[in-house]
Amino acid sequence: MHQAKRLLVLLFQSINCLYRSVFSSLMLKVMYFSVTVNLFAGKGFATGRISLGEIEVVKITKFHRVWSSDSSHDKSKRATFYRADDIPEGFHCLGHYCQPTDQPLRGYVLAARTSKAVNADDFPPLKKPVSYSLVWSADSEKNGGGYFWLPNPPVGYRAMGVIVTHEPGEPETEEVRCVREDLTESCETSEMILEVGSSKKSNGSSSPFSVWSTRPCERGMLSQGVAVGSFFCCTYDLSSERTVPDIRCLKNLDPTLHAMPNLDQVHAVIEHFGPTVYFHPEEAYMPSSVQWFFKNGALLYRSGKSEGQPINSTGSNLPAGGCNDMDFWIDLPEDEEAKSNLKKGNLESSELYVHVKPALGGTFTDIVMWIFCPFNGPATLKIGLFTLPMTRIGEHVGDWEHFTFRICNFSGELWQMFFSQHSGGGWVDASDIEFVKDNKPAVYSSKHGHASFPHPGMYLQGSSKLGIGVRNDVAKSKYIVDSSQRYVIVAAEYLGKGAVIEPCWLQYMREWGPTIAYDSGSEINKIMNLLPLVVRFSIENIVDLFPIALYGEEGPTGPKEKDNWEGDEMC
Repeated sequence: MHQAKRLLVLLFQSINCLYRSVFSSLMLKVMYFSVTVNLFAGKGFATGRISLGEIEVVKITKFHRVWSSDSSHDKSKRATFYRADDIPEGFHCLGHYCQPTDQPLRGYVLAARTSKAVNADDFPPLKKPVSYSLVWSADSEKNGGGYFWLPNPPVGYRAMGVIVTHEPGEPETEEVRCVREDLTESCETSEMILEVGSSKKSNGSSSPFSVWSTRPCERGMLSQGVAVGSFFCCTYDLSSERTVPDIRCLKNLDPTLHAMPNLDQVHAVIEHFGPTVYFHPEEAYMPSSVQWFFKNGALLYRSGKSEGQPINSTGSNLPAGGCNDMDFWIDLPEDEEAKSNLKKGNLESSELYVHVKPALGGTFTDIVMWIFCPFNGPATLKIGLFTLPMTRIGEHVGDWEHFTFRICNFSGELWQMFFSQHSGGGWVDASDIEFVKDNKPAVYSSKHGHASFPHPGMYLQGSSKLGIGVRNDVAKSKYIVDSSQRYVIVAAEYLGKGAVIEPCWLQYMREWGPTIAYDSGSEINKIMNLLPLVVRFSIENIVDLFPIALYGEEGPTGPKEKDNWEGDEMC
């Protein structure tokens, strides 16, 4: 019955999949992939509207251009400002949208209305602003005037965003709505979109002007903050304080998270969008399943005991729960042949371990895919034109890496992907992702280190300006894992207890490898002695630029011990 239901979902998903192409001023083609899988849901996933409790919101993606900055105004790049178009009847604008001019138009703002079941005539969820304050203005012979207005909310209400006009007269209060304060949360600046060095304020004085995208201050699977999609602007320095004082984000007070996908929908989304992971053609340390790792000789060690214990294939004899007290760790077997075999991994057994969780107050779904490699190989250093392979530096047992694809719960679209790279990483918009097999993203795993990247090439971890650091080489090869087919959902807490049975090994919160201290100084010095004098003269300064992980590290912990298990991805 489950399989038949899944097949029907996939059939309708294929029929309803929407491909839209949008071109920027650079004629850059952007493909939008959406999948409708809510035919059997009985919930709100991909229905276009989401209830946040007392208010209901809809995502607006059609815009009318209001004003663009020009090169004489800003220091770095141009930005274009838009008013939402085609807002459904009964819904109200919360703020305007902006983005860099040289990027494809692909963004959104939320429009809101009071939920039909709410009766709050005296203190309604939404109210018109009392008036507006002019934040900044500019005139250009080429682009006309741009006037930036901050709504002044009634007492007990908060503004959600700034609006822009091309004329100096104050906007009508009907233009936007403010939201009752208890239905909002604080927000912070995210990325700077525009910075104008010096221009006149409304009082005639001269000051800088900056425009920022915003996001909720608190983010993660337990957080309620909902991004409105609007922007914040100001004429003062925000470098020391990211929290935005004048506008807020929304708060999802609906505990059901009804817009999150059910289990059948999650499977359909993964099978539709699951990335293809490419390992380097010279990769010597392949991934494997956790079960294969345990079955082929991995041992559990405990502090104070010299001998390791075999681990059951399910990990049922691993210590569960608690935190990393550093009393236990996993290591390779002592037998050299068995150790060598385990280091190589087993691509045929490998699978992606999936954690599904709410993002941005349940308006998005994060599908986090963890991949396990029994061994992380040695690093390769780059010093200018010289490439220097290490013999041991960078090695460790038990390598957990991940990437995340974020699905919009309004539409079922693939919105962004996070590519994890050692202790960092970054989000990439769907428009900048490489797709294979029509609608499946490509993920490139770096040679030996298994960090994930969106495109093939060489990525430097260190100082790109000086060309010094650790090389991350990624390329397409025959060594692949298709996550749309080879995956296991290991956790989806929002679905409730029993919906997904977490494997025993996931509860192991200790180290998946022993603590290592590298004799990095000795090895680097040996290599430096082989370099020309022109490179060797500043050895100490060069070594300081290498990532700290080169000098040793504690054994890596498993997925559930990572900050991003409950929190948002850290960039």
